[in-house]
Amino acid sequence: MSTTAPETPPAAGTGSARKFWFIELAEGVARSHFGTLLYGAFTTIGLLAFVAIGTPYVLNVYLQIPANEQGQISGDLAAWTEIVLLLVFGPAGILADRIGRRQVYAVGYLFMGIAYALYPFAGSVAELTGYRVVYAVGVGLATAMLQTTLADYPANTSRGKATALIGTLNGLGVIILSVGLGGLMKTFVGSGWNPQMAGYLAHGIVAGLCFISAIVVARGLKPGMGVDRVARLPIGELVRSGFAAARNPRVALAYACAFIARGDLVVVGTFVNLWGTSAAMAAGYDPAEASAKGRMLFAASTTAGLFWLPIMGYMLDRLNRVTGAVVCMALAAAGFLFTDLVDDPLDSSNLGYFVLLGIGQISAFAAAATLIGQEAPKESRGAVIGLFNMSGAIGILFCTAVGGRLFDAIGPHAVFEMVGTITLLVVLFGLWVRWKAPGPLSPRGSGGDMLHP
Repeated sequence: MSTTAPETPPAAGTGSARKFWFIELAEGVARSHFGTLLYGAFTTIGLLAFVAIGTPYVLNVYLQIPANEQGQISGDLAAWTEIVLLLVFGPAGILADRIGRRQVYAVGYLFMGIAYALYPFAGSVAELTGYRVVYAVGVGLATAMLQTTLADYPANTSRGKATALIGTLNGLGVIILSVGLGGLMKTFVGSGWNPQMAGYLAHGIVAGLCFISAIVVARGLKPGMGVDRVARLPIGELVRSGFAAARNPRVALAYACAFIARGDLVVVGTFVNLWGTSAAMAAGYDPAEASAKGRMLFAASTTAGLFWLPIMGYMLDRLNRVTGAVVCMALAAAGFLFTDLVDDPLDSSNLGYFVLLGIGQISAFAAAATLIGQEAPKESRGAVIGLFNMSGAIGILFCTAVGGRLFDAIGPHAVFEMVGTITLLVVLFGLWVRWKAPGPLSPRGSGGDMLHP
């Protein structure tokens, strides 16, 4: 179904691109396509986050797992999710380049919906793990397409602002949908349903939203593969293209940025919370109060990042993209390394360090997404972004596995020092790329479809 007919083209001779609000759109992308992408940005991350609420509910209400066993089970489920994501991202990108973005995106939502519908019917931990694998396949397909369409839709001159807008909607989706959907079980129980039925109803609603979202993206995103049928690459070449693209130093830098940016996100989400909670427990707070203290630090970091994101997006559209990546990764390195100055995370005088941490983390994400969007070649963009996402998944596995052990063996500072040091190495690599292969000095100097070293 064509959605472009009602759109009015730019006036001849103006040189202006089609716009959605303040975002200039790539050639052939209609405002309705970009609007659908914004819907996907809000719902994809918001809906996938519900699993963090649903899993404890299933363990307690349906499987009745003792509290002292739930931590290991939850950790194992999270590990399975990351392993599946690592395996799915590459094929998802190749499929996107062969059959189209919107088909893969819709199937991702369908898998998520099926998993949520089945989740409360799990009769054992093994069965729950199977449903979690189905969920992870859906998350891998949907998030890979979110990243790929983000690379497809904005003009190169607006990639930074588009990334900031998508990132903001990601954050709002998590906050609004998690709060709204997370309270469904309590609402149903308060209305007189028993806890088991409340869980069935809540998971059914979330599954329904996934199915509705599948229809929205299937009908609303731009048809096609990003290139015409004649220009499509053979599957074998697509498989190799992600690695071949790394011969472009800027693509290699984007992969390196993805590794640490995704790791940054998990370190902030996991270890800031844990650090604050542990410090509060040591100070004599009860577990509930201690958990609230940990969440407060995480909320401060996340909120600061969301407010900073529009500024960073504007900056990334004014600078050479490699320069922007270096600046963003330097901010991230500073955020992590400056936590060495924090002696007591609960002391309000140290809150600024956690604000800087949130700003650095979101900057790393924005720089990585903007750079790969500019540099991924159009004919194999899905496959290249698939490897980009795989690099991020490896970063998460590394940072959680090594970081957790450092946290227990040495202390909280060790985790942040490790990430900050790795980020500094990426900064040095970025400085080398800026010297050897900077690309266009301004984002307005190129269309961004394929930029050679």
